[in-house]
Amino acid sequence: MGVTEKVAQAVSRAPMIALLGNPNCGKTALFNRLTGARQKVANYAGVTIDRKEGHFTSPEGHAFRVLDLPGAYSLKAQTPDEEITRDVVAGLRAGETPPDLVVCVVDATNLRLNLRLVLEVQRLGLPMILCLNMMDVARRRGVTIDAEKLARELGMTVVETVAVQGGGEKSLLRALDELGPVPATKARPLAAIEAVSVEDTQREVRRILSVATNNIQGSDSSTDKIDNVVLNPFAGPVILAVLMFLIFQAVFSWAEAPMGMIEGFFGAVGEAVQGVMAEGVLRSLLVDGVIAGVGGVIVFLPQILILFFFILVLEDCGYLPRAAFLLDRLMGGVGLSGRAFIPLLSSFACAIPGVMAARTIQNPRDRLVTIMIAPLMTCSARLPVYALLIAAFIPDREVAGLFNLQGLVLFVLYFAGIVSGMAVAWVMKRTMGAQRKHALMMELPNYHLPNLRNLAIGLWERAKIFLLRVGTLILTLTILLWALSSFPGAPEGATQPPIYYSVAGMIGRALEFVFAPIGFNWQICIALVPGMAAREVAVGALGTVYALSQTGDEVATALAPLLASTWSMATALSLLTWYVYAPQCLATLSVVKRETGHTRYALMMAGYMFGLAYAASFIVYQTARLMGA
Repeated sequence: MGVTEKVAQAVSRAPMIALLGNPNCGKTALFNRLTGARQKVANYAGVTIDRKEGHFTSPEGHAFRVLDLPGAYSLKAQTPDEEITRDVVAGLRAGETPPDLVVCVVDATNLRLNLRLVLEVQRLGLPMILCLNMMDVARRRGVTIDAEKLARELGMTVVETVAVQGGGEKSLLRALDELGPVPATKARPLAAIEAVSVEDTQREVRRILSVATNNIQGSDSSTDKIDNVVLNPFAGPVILAVLMFLIFQAVFSWAEAPMGMIEGFFGAVGEAVQGVMAEGVLRSLLVDGVIAGVGGVIVFLPQILILFFFILVLEDCGYLPRAAFLLDRLMGGVGLSGRAFIPLLSSFACAIPGVMAARTIQNPRDRLVTIMIAPLMTCSARLPVYALLIAAFIPDREVAGLFNLQGLVLFVLYFAGIVSGMAVAWVMKRTMGAQRKHALMMELPNYHLPNLRNLAIGLWERAKIFLLRVGTLILTLTILLWALSSFPGAPEGATQPPIYYSVAGMIGRALEFVFAPIGFNWQICIALVPGMAAREVAVGALGTVYALSQTGDEVATALAPLLASTWSMATALSLLTWYVYAPQCLATLSVVKRETGHTRYALMMAGYMFGLAYAASFIVYQTARLMGA
């Protein structure tokens, strides 16, 4: 048995710790502090809720596994996330090992809200440790907590942590070493929680706070001052709009240099392979298939990471719930709750976590409408297509001496998706029947500076997911498309490029009859087919198709100028419009089926989005032609 296998076996035998806490209590920051990169993200069986597990070793050499449970306010579950947390803690989740120890993480500045969950878990009779997190912030705000008295009142070990600081987890590690072996304990039935009313639980919380704290809630004057501006009914929406606009500008401006470096690298690799290999099928596979296809997608990684960076920063600093609050009235006008803002914003990164995040919306109709419009938000997978076509057809120049024209066009594409989503929600509100409007109730966390370690881990996870897709799904589809584009070869005396006579060429020409009214040629039609698996595949597919469509020196020509010389502006605008609406992501449709529990909703989504895409592209293409584009 190798060293790796021995380590894996030791980890699998280690005690399981369940990290539990309210949203915004710093639980995930503590998880990252304990595990670092020693963590893996998957889904709980049968659902699409993230399951984050890691492992670590204490100072005295004890190994532990740790599970970062979804944030919950109560074990009297109101959302799918809270149901998962309740079932795992109570040992009721199929396929999940019940935790040996529950570590409850609480925000020390807001114990009145956080202790309710602690008391509910305590009624299950499980071994527990309480982490008073954000103690540095609590002290600055004049909150005094006597940890010894709190430990006596609760009957459990209480430690102080500062998860965002290096070494802020040491008191927890010491407590784990001092705890020793934890005896196996079966959780009591959930009836033990249901038997106590919320009112009685809150009375007990107030009693404990009166004994162990100075009962100051830790209000943050700086947060209040910022909110006076950020939540102002006039200044607030303007600030939000400016923030979104600047993000879209940065996606283009900041990514220019790293994209050029990646593009140059893959170009050099392609030329090197061409120089050392004889002409033939294998060289064509490597240069025209693998390098042209995969390189054409990886080049957009900087733009995707920049977008994720801004979303993670806004989430970590506490701004996102404020944005939801600001947009509640506007979104209520089209039949949505302000809670829909966070799932919809997540959809700008990827529609899949956006659809999954909708489970936090308690109203079933609001949740369904949010799911149905989430893919209309411009996800990062559309960025490679947008960036390619904008770079090819939109001049890189300043507007009014301040703004980049290409960034403005990108902003318009994002804005078109948002407006269309609101319009679809408005229609659904009227076709699905009116329901009583639910008041928006959200916790607004205090502002704080984003933690660089957490940002780095978040960006690394998203880069890894993107690169894994490039190395598996996109590479496989690129090679498959190369094969379809290469065989059978051109007959003797052929006047067209070899791809014209291939299987892919035949498919493209057949589809061209359907898509000709919206300006798509047979090469575009070929790229749309593998692009159904994932939108960003279309760029690699176009690179493969056009590399094989050209001869001689034209193979090495960059794709953007090649398209600019081959397509009309009307065709480019039509394809951009198509990608605003078309549901070219089978993974999203499968997640919709899973989240809603019905195939009909996935089919309904595909139907209305394809219909919108074709109709909008037809209008744009025909209008552009009439205007001479």
